[in-house]
Amino acid sequence: MTSSGGAAHDPAAVPRSASRTWATPRPVDLALTLRPLSRGRSDPTMRWVGSGVWRTLRTVDGTATLHLEVDRGAGAVRASAWGAGCDAALDLVPGMVGEGDDDDGFDVSAHPFLHDARRRSPGLRLVRVGLVFEMLVPAILEQKVTTVEARRAWRTLVAQHGEAAPGPAPEGMRVAPSPRAWSLIPSWDWHRAGVDPRRSRTVLAAASVAPGLERTLALGRGGEEIARKIRSVPGVGVWTAAETTQRSHGDPDAVSVGDYHLPALVGWALVGEPVDDDGMLELLEPWRGHRQRVMRLIESSGFAKPKFGPRMTIQDHRAH
Repeated sequence: MTSSGGAAHDPAAVPRSASRTWATPRPVDLALTLRPLSRGRSDPTMRWVGSGVWRTLRTVDGTATLHLEVDRGAGAVRASAWGAGCDAALDLVPGMVGEGDDDDGFDVSAHPFLHDARRRSPGLRLVRVGLVFEMLVPAILEQKVTTVEARRAWRTLVAQHGEAAPGPAPEGMRVAPSPRAWSLIPSWDWHRAGVDPRRSRTVLAAASVAPGLERTLALGRGGEEIARKIRSVPGVGVWTAAETTQRSHGDPDAVSVGDYHLPALVGWALVGEPVDDDGMLELLEPWRGHRQRVMRLIESSGFAKPKFGPRMTIQDHRAH
């Protein structure tokens, strides 16, 4: 690893910056690996420009803007960061691009679909970004609503209550609010963003124990103890905890049980017919320990289940 850093003569005018380069013994596909961190094309915390990605983060040292790009010729990931939290953001990069993601024992050779998906996605890694609270909030906003509604709420609230991205970030990028800032959002702003009281209360409950959530990172990449601690937040269930630990901890086995679409997707991809949650878990059992890795392979393959019947209705009560 190589690094460089510097500070401006006028700290108020130009944020701190630093850069590092990591050799990548295995290929890394940033688009596939970091895809779970994005909440849509209009996500104010993440933006793809050319072959590189911009991401804002709220670290232990403050806000930061991070830019990542793969240098395929050198077999390396180049990272630059700006802001008070630039060094802390760079410390997160190895986990973000798959360092520590151990796929030993993951064998899909007997399943033609998964075998082909893995062959065509050699750069897919499981992301571990840390920042548990920052990963938990958008998962809470996604509870029991459509993707369109959840992403609109995330975009609206981050734009209103987050902070401007430090450094030369693309226009419109923001850093997600701090736990305190989330706790100070007035009820009418939650309502205007389309977030019902149940979900806003859950975000407030998570904000009140944010430091404890971060301490679960010391327990490893996943497992029942971590999930149980995250589910101890009132309003956080199995689905929300799984959606969080998949991103924050890099849990290779967390399954989003209770998802509206996932069981049918897994069923169609693996056996050619829809299944329910129990059926999904049964299908995934041969790969216990790597069940989230199977999910990511299905996603990376571009597979889509057949469409039958009406879509889930989008409810909009913001003007009421």
